[in-house]
Amino acid sequence: MAGLMAGFGHYTHAVVRGIPRSLAKEALRSSEREMDLAKVVMEHDAYVEVLRTRLGLEVVELPADESLPDCVFVEDTAVVCGDTALITRPGAESRRRETEAMKGALKDLNLNIVEMSDENATLDGGDVLFTGREFFVGLSKRTNQRGAEILADAFKDYAVSTVPVLEGLHLKSFCSMGGPGLIVIGSSEPAQKALKIMQQMSDHRYDKLTVPDDFAANCIYMNLPSKGHVLLHCTAEEFPESAKVFEKLKDHMLIPVSNLEKVKVDGALTCCSVLINKKANI
Repeated sequence: MAGLMAGFGHYTHAVVRGIPRSLAKEALRSSEREMDLAKVVMEHDAYVEVLRTRLGLEVVELPADESLPDCVFVEDTAVVCGDTALITRPGAESRRRETEAMKGALKDLNLNIVEMSDENATLDGGDVLFTGREFFVGLSKRTNQRGAEILADAFKDYAVSTVPVLEGLHLKSFCSMGGPGLIVIGSSEPAQKALKIMQQMSDHRYDKLTVPDDFAANCIYMNLPSKGHVLLHCTAEEFPESAKVFEKLKDHMLIPVSNLEKVKVDGALTCCSVLINKKANI
């Protein structure tokens, strides 16, 4: 099995997308909670500002498309590892056209583009957990076995294992990486079952950080040259008990980022950016 990817967590670029007004009323969602569009925009602006100003990433901002209410959730449209970008085929038909703008942006960054053209395949990036050693792919309402097979074909250097997602929208609705070898996981029974499957399928022994709230387990880990270990995670306002757990990570620069509004349409922190490590052109 592959060892830990060199430079795991190191990113130079982030691709994000503007918020369409249609998000508030027309975005896909599992609950009927009202969104405050002005607050969503403020929240998203703050998120982008953290990536650009606090962390120094080069941010590529794609314009919002009113005909694509979910387009801010760019993670679902592409999986990037090294210099290869797999353009996905999102599970919700209404989201398929979102991949066009992402493909253009990733081409402009000179990544090797692989397209998922098989009409039997579906894959949302929110179902893909890359640990730096291997991929876990959630089989969910949005991602199927064929999608996982195409991902395995695109990233042949890494093992790919599938994990059933029995509750929640995506695999990363209840887990993410908190560092090299560290999985942040929610405490619900479905989340813990999924973790057990991941542990059984892997040759590597992962450490785990369990948080009381499943949705709080979705964070963004980076390892940046001038900052070291960085973790973007939920705020104490959203999930007070879970926010306390992150304080155990003494070696990390901890950055709480508000997600109070986007969570109403099942949007998590990882959903709103595609992160890229672009090597300098020599």
